[in-house]
Amino acid sequence: MITPKYILKNKRKDRVRKTIRKKLNGTPERPRMIFVRSNKYLYTQVYDDTNGKVLASATTLAKDVKEQLKSTKDKEAAKALGKLIADKLKEKDITSVVFDRNVYAYTGRVKVFADSARESGLKF
Repeated sequence: MITPKYILKNKRKDRVRKTIRKKLNGTPERPRMIFVRSNKYLYTQVYDDTNGKVLASATTLAKDVKEQLKSTKDKEAAKALGKLIADKLKEKDITSVVFDRNVYAYTGRVKVFADSARESGLKF
């Protein structure tokens, strides 16, 4: 029997996620910043793995962000999201994080998001 291609892709993504999670771990001093992109929106969360708590989150789905942007999924949206999450973390006195880019390659929106967060003062 031939396995459909989408099932093979999903299995590969799950395998890569497990490999990444073995290596990355968030602490209260240096939490894990998770980046997720969809076809319409971009999302990010800052997560403390030891306590199991979300410290901050931001998305292009929020009204105040959505109104400022032309599109909620392009590089400009990623840049705005990086600034927004960095500002939220500054308020909570968090300056360094571990960047979890999930299964996405470090190009395009992912790179723009990371660079924007770095420019706003976060250390990866």
